Amino acid sequence: MGFRKMYHNYLKNNLFMRLLLLFSMITVVTIISFSYFMYHSMSQAAINRELEIQKKAMANVNQYLGSKYDSAQSILFGLYRDSSLSAGVSFMLQHPFQEYVQHSLEQYNLGGNSMWNDGLQYFKNQVEDDEDIRNLLLYSADQQTLYVLGHNRQLKIVPTNRARSYIPEVMALESKGVELPNVWVREAAGQWDNNLYAIRTPISDKLTLKNIGQQTVYFSTDGIWKVLGNDKDELKGTILVLSPDGGVLFDSSDQYVGKPYPYMAQINAMYDNSGTNQSDYMTKLTQSKGNFSVIGIIPKKELEASSRRIGSTILMISAICIFFAILIPFLVVMSVAKRTNQIIRFTRKVKQGDLSVRIPDVREDELGQISRSFNEMVEELNLYIDRVYKANIKQKHTELTALQARVNPHFLYNTLEVIRMRAISQGAHDVGEMIYSLSALFRSFVQQKKMYTLKDELEACRLYLELFQIRYKDKFTYSMEWDRKLGAIRVMKMSLQPVIENYIVHGLRSESTDNELHIRVKQVKDFLHVQIEDNGNGITPERLKELEIFFQAEESEGESFGLRSIHQRVKLLYGSEYGVKLQSEPGKGTIVDIWLPMDGGQEVYDV
Repeated sequence: MGFRKMYHNYLKNNLFMRLLLLFSMITVVTIISFSYFMYHSMSQAAINRELEIQKKAMANVNQYLGSKYDSAQSILFGLYRDSSLSAGVSFMLQHPFQEYVQHSLEQYNLGGNSMWNDGLQYFKNQVEDDEDIRNLLLYSADQQTLYVLGHNRQLKIVPTNRARSYIPEVMALESKGVELPNVWVREAAGQWDNNLYAIRTPISDKLTLKNIGQQTVYFSTDGIWKVLGNDKDELKGTILVLSPDGGVLFDSSDQYVGKPYPYMAQINAMYDNSGTNQSDYMTKLTQSKGNFSVIGIIPKKELEASSRRIGSTILMISAICIFFAILIPFLVVMSVAKRTNQIIRFTRKVKQGDLSVRIPDVREDELGQISRSFNEMVEELNLYIDRVYKANIKQKHTELTALQARVNPHFLYNTLEVIRMRAISQGAHDVGEMIYSLSALFRSFVQQKKMYTLKDELEACRLYLELFQIRYKDKFTYSMEWDRKLGAIRVMKMSLQPVIENYIVHGLRSESTDNELHIRVKQVKDFLHVQIEDNGNGITPERLKELEIFFQAEESEGESFGLRSIHQRVKLLYGSEYGVKLQSEPGKGTIVDIWLPMDGGQEVYDV
């Protein structure tokens, strides 16, 4: 019920509110959809970025451990390349250490190669050259003796008899990869640093190819941390290095270092390089050369936290966009609605008859053009009403004048007819003709016709001229030149006759016998041109200028019915391009040009 009331009050008859609501709905749906897809895309991109960072770090760790494996192997390769050095180390591992020392002294006294005597020095140099090496251990299988070298350049000799130690069994096990340091070996070497990994390599006699012992290198995991240094701040999750048996050689979270990894079954179940379970993203890199695996694990919760931050940012931006996407169109629509309502309000004022209103809108857009067109329309309407109103007043004035002149026209006509017959019976035929012309002229003035044409006006002029031609006999002549096809054109009553009367009163020279008046009517484009030319007294230039000014002034009530009346009535009825124009020279005559519309004008009044 409330929604229906709101619809009727605010939406049903309000186009702008409906447009605003529709635009707002489209905008909100568009922004929400775009935000959802952006969130999904950016979240996935963030996850991929974190995974790529971790993969890059894992690749660096994998490459680093591979280089350390190669470094451990290169120690023995360097040993094998020097025959005397290899022979000295082989003697040391196959004889008791005292015999090795004694034999070295004998070889030195005999001038033998000093490198043969410095086998231990070779290994000490290797330890000092690689800062990641914590210990280098040499195990003699025949003597069951462990030689331990550290950065302090001291040699520690540890007997490992089977009866007292498990080290011989440990060293007997085959191992060619990276592994955790054995606890028995640690105890014998006195090395309990937990952040170590071991690379064990068998040592063989160069001549007999018999296995004579083992080389074990303890590397510190500090080097791995250095490799991760560049990506440590951006790195998410945990990176593990696992031995084949599941021992944790390195753990970036420092949780399982030196211990068996409890989720080795899940790691072994991974067939691809990457995968997911219910709570983690896991990536696996296997190094066949060192037989170790680098595992990357990122908990989904960590990635979801990044996604939530992205989602919060997108949500805030979307809310701001929605706010401005609704606010700005709302302000624009309200402005347009206000201007539209203003136009409607002023239109209603005009409808109620107030033609003085004008819309105060000066903008150049469509509504501004409508407002200007409205103002121009009201201006034209005012001019039109003013023109028609004045024409009606003049028509009523003319009708009143005619009505006053009628004074029982039948009595006047009958009286004139009696006078005319009396004059004819007494032989005054010219008097009879004058009375007849006068009677016909009065009849044309007084008679009311629905449509008054050029033919009617010219006939009234002819009767008037006939009347005065009889009066002045041989002193006055006239002529009319006009196309009979123009006779049906509607014209204003008494548009030509006052000009004739004006000539008789002011222009006729009663002492002359060559008075002439010529009336010419023709069509000039869309105009009906009537020219009345005489050879009368003419008008002086000063008087002609006064008349031009006089034509533009308003006609006062009770003033004589003459040229100015014709000029103003024509302009009021037909427009400013029509009217009366005068040309005159003193002593030569006057030319009166009257311009009328060919179509009779849009409105014609018999005035």
